[in-house]
Amino acid sequence: MKALTVAPNLVDQVHEALVAEIAAGRLSAGDRVVQEQVARELGVSRQPVQQALLLLRKQGLLRDAPGRGLEVAPIDPQQVHHVYELRAAIEGLAARRAAEGAAERASRQAPVLIEAGRKAVASGSIARMTAADLRFHEFIYELSGNPLIASAMSTHWTFTQRLMGEVLTRDEHPVDIWDQHERIAQAIVAGDAERAEALAREHLMQASRYMVARLTARG
Repeated sequence: MKALTVAPNLVDQVHEALVAEIAAGRLSAGDRVVQEQVARELGVSRQPVQQALLLLRKQGLLRDAPGRGLEVAPIDPQQVHHVYELRAAIEGLAARRAAEGAAERASRQAPVLIEAGRKAVASGSIARMTAADLRFHEFIYELSGNPLIASAMSTHWTFTQRLMGEVLTRDEHPVDIWDQHERIAQAIVAGDAERAEALAREHLMQASRYMVARLTARG
């Protein structure tokens, strides 16, 4: 095998930095992303930037630009529906499994995450809101006991992070989803697997309708 020349962690850091720029609106749909410029601004070589850009293209955040290079892709409302439909199915399963086998852990840790999420909303920070939302959902994945769920969701969370940034930065009063999160957690703590799954599914499909409505309203 050939020796590895680029630390995976460095590629991840470049990827995270670019996702953050896109989610914050500092890179908008149609903006060109130039490999050399990114490498210069981040103080890294071109190789990890190239790998991060290829990954973002595969994940749908970037697309081929007319002529040459890459640009930030627009968000397709139909893709939003597809992603959230898939999330609803898988995360519904995660909530069901969590209720069946991890009620005690949920009772100890879920209130802490919910409180942190409400504080994030109060802060008005989109980055904090997104991070808190991700942590809550990752917690449900952990409670499920199925290690494949988190890995299956990782790519979709990159898209979700970008989507949340796109929508929430333009909403004067972003929707507060923590009451919904709390109800899901309560069903898990109660060991009510059927209700936990139903609430998780509805939470994701309601989020889908909200996001699509906001995107459509802005044309």
